[in-house]
Amino acid sequence: MKYLTEEEDMDTLKKTGYWTRRDFLRNLAAGISVPYVTRFPGFRTSALLNDLFWVKGIPDLPFYDPSRPNRHIGLDSLLYLMADNGLKFYRSSGGHPFSGPSGLIANRDIVLIKVNAQWKYRGCTNSDLIRGLIRRILDHPDGFEGEVVIIENGQGRGSLRCDTPSGYGGDTSVRANANNINHHFLYLVDTVFNDPRVSAYLLDPIRATFIGDNDHTRDGYRKIENVSYPCFTTAGGNRVELGEGVWRSGAHRGNLKLINVPVLKHHDTGGSEITAALKLMYGVVSMSDGQSEIRHYSQLGETCGKMMASVVKPVLSIIDAIWISHGSLNGYPASNTFRANQLLASQDPVAADYWAAKYILYPIDDNPRHHPDFSGVDYWLGQAMNTINSRGGLLNPDKGILVGRVTKSEAEMRTHTSNAGEFLNDVRLSVSSSGLHFTALPGGVMTREKPLAIAVSGASPLAWRIETDARWLSCLPASGSGNKTVTVVVRPGGLEPGSHSGRIRIICPGAANSPLIVSVTLKVMQQGRQVKLDSWSKF
Repeated sequence: MKYLTEEEDMDTLKKTGYWTRRDFLRNLAAGISVPYVTRFPGFRTSALLNDLFWVKGIPDLPFYDPSRPNRHIGLDSLLYLMADNGLKFYRSSGGHPFSGPSGLIANRDIVLIKVNAQWKYRGCTNSDLIRGLIRRILDHPDGFEGEVVIIENGQGRGSLRCDTPSGYGGDTSVRANANNINHHFLYLVDTVFNDPRVSAYLLDPIRATFIGDNDHTRDGYRKIENVSYPCFTTAGGNRVELGEGVWRSGAHRGNLKLINVPVLKHHDTGGSEITAALKLMYGVVSMSDGQSEIRHYSQLGETCGKMMASVVKPVLSIIDAIWISHGSLNGYPASNTFRANQLLASQDPVAADYWAAKYILYPIDDNPRHHPDFSGVDYWLGQAMNTINSRGGLLNPDKGILVGRVTKSEAEMRTHTSNAGEFLNDVRLSVSSSGLHFTALPGGVMTREKPLAIAVSGASPLAWRIETDARWLSCLPASGSGNKTVTVVVRPGGLEPGSHSGRIRIICPGAANSPLIVSVTLKVMQQGRQVKLDSWSKF
């Protein structure tokens, strides 16, 4: 039998003219309900709930598995928390707990990891965390064949060796934000991994070189509106053009992914006040493009919003709150820093910045200027939010981005929390997709089917069973044990045109995250669309 992928369902809807992605994005950004969409995988209705994933209690010594010395317990706990709640790290149909067909990272992706490296000490991103992130990308269950590239534009002051003298009285010593201060970002590339799939690129040297749209050879920046973005060739020979994708064989490819990993910290009083996910884009744009003045700071939020909505949409922002420099921008001296041992991740950078400021940074020092309701912070958060939403939001299922409209309202955020290491002693359920969508003709009796992979971690193959809450929805088989792929079946006969919602409950006594819920949406088309739909053999 032939299963339709979620992408095929989407493509068919677009080709029939029934619904375009542009229409969906425009309506979603405007807050208009699309009534028949209850849960496309990752598609949100007007009842906005953007997910935040918060890991606490990361131990000071985070590398927990001697047989896999680069596995970071905080990062791994985050990926388990995301997977349990429907956001899969790996794009794969395999049975890995982090895998799903709409996951973030495919095995041939070019993955850019954006870090803070304009500063050193606790002012730069924790390189132990980056070490754990790279390891997980390389461990892709389908075999990673792409490239991981650590990038930064320190605007002339950046150093991936964490030895910048700027802001430190000329001190050129290496001071990485890691348990071992010598484990800077280039040390990871050259020594820890020493793998052709892992490289780094400092953008500072090309920040004043500007190239045209048809220049696919020189490294430099392209301008778009009043922002700019880098184009460069990696050590692995991949031509990255950040606003378009990977240039190969005369065309742009869509296998470029950006993961933002900012360190949470104080910024300048009277300016942005804080640094987190949004302001990390100031290390992507070039301040040599003639627009630096307006970015400091009347158009801070607008600049960050344009970079994320119109240049590159990060598939994930992971806020590094392991060490927080609450009293200084440069992460020094030690009296200005605090070890919080937390991570916060989201695909909504506005929500992530709001939450991190209010619930992680502000409680450390009670500085009212670090609170997201402080007028200065609230202004640029709102500016970024409005810019992103007015440009269609961030939704991009092809890249695994499940968030459409971004928000700074707590009522529109859903926070998932765990303590680091909880997964070590837990048996856990995982599924290949947290949501399935079907489309059927009115009056049709033909069933529609899609596969759903169920995995149970642990040595013992625990038994599970499936319950559904709609008469038109079933799974075959409805019970089993261990890892297995079931067939999800919908029977549209007798249903009225419109959207019908159901849920699959996978119950596994002994699994820490049981029951696991999979949302199912069945769209029965209007009669007037039947002629167009009948012309497509997929239906």
